[in-house]
Amino acid sequence: MNLPHTIPEGLLQTQRRIHAAEAAAGRPVGQVRLIAVSKTRPAEAVMAAREVGQREFGENYLQEALEKQRQLAQFDLVWHFIGPIQSNKTRALAECFDWVHGVDRLKVAERLSAQRPPGRLPLNICLQVNVSGEASKAGVSPEALGELARQVVGLPGLRLRGLMAIPAATPDPLQQRAAFRAVRHALESLADISGLDTLSMGMSDDLEAAISEGATLVRVGTAIFGPRSPRRESVA
Repeated sequence: MNLPHTIPEGLLQTQRRIHAAEAAAGRPVGQVRLIAVSKTRPAEAVMAAREVGQREFGENYLQEALEKQRQLAQFDLVWHFIGPIQSNKTRALAECFDWVHGVDRLKVAERLSAQRPPGRLPLNICLQVNVSGEASKAGVSPEALGELARQVVGLPGLRLRGLMAIPAATPDPLQQRAAFRAVRHALESLADISGLDTLSMGMSDDLEAAISEGATLVRVGTAIFGPRSPRRESVA
């Protein structure tokens, strides 16, 4: 993967990869949306991406994200929170984000539901499924997914959109596709639940495999913004 020299160049390269992958998979070009993962990046980096048309941004670190939202409040941006969720952070997520990826417990969903401010559109959520069975990864098991989805779908203030996954990293495209295929099959197993339209999967190193297996949202940071500096703060 060639890393960008500038953020606009990184976005252009990433969009070309997405469109090429859509075409290779026989999918309509423009069907897959790009989330620019801006965690650890300053507000200026978000602005540089916005200036060339990017509107959707993903964050992992809550306090950092809230500060960027404050600095950029005058702009029409869509904010996604990605990653494990601590129960004591749900109020800020419910109040300040448009999407939450990574819900894997009923308690978290119930808190997000209760804390979504009246008058706001429902909070879009994706359930995180752990298709690789990694103990170090968050996510509900495929076996428990159906029960959780059916408990969550009726909660007020939320809109269950689909699934999110971070399969085990591998450079093998066939293994990448197999993992993403398992996520797609997990979504297909929920066919009796109406309104599910989202597969949030695929990152800088494997977005082509994800798109070939049905991704509708890809989450890309490094390929857009360049290498990420180490950070000590724990994931919110």
